[in-house]
Amino acid sequence: MSAVLDAGALIAVDKRDRRVGAMLRVLQRDGVPVNTSGGVVAQVWRDGSRQANLARILSGVDVDALDDVKARRVGELLRQNLSDDLVDAHVALLVHPDDHVFTSDEPHIKALLLTRKVSANIIRV
Repeated sequence: MSAVLDAGALIAVDKRDRRVGAMLRVLQRDGVPVNTSGGVVAQVWRDGSRQANLARILSGVDVDALDDVKARRVGELLRQNLSDDLVDAHVALLVHPDDHVFTSDEPHIKALLLTRKVSANIIRV
């Protein structure tokens, strides 16, 4: 099991949301791998000098790059799902069965996971 973060989760961390911060600390303490998409980081990163909390959390998060092979898989998922949010699709591709997904866009992530036929624990942030 691992945890996958979307932009809403990282925005919550950046805004010092105590609930999300506590959940992430527990996951990291328990050695649960935490990952996200490089696209998610691009969506939320604006000024490192003012985002110390976010930078601290990201130091313990595996950030998955969108290379040529993954980009094609993202495009295929978007076609199958009839959607167009490439970052959410990349996040959905990072999810394995029984993972925890921290998201503020539950309906879209659920739809993408349903298209992939992957069951995960969605945690709304």
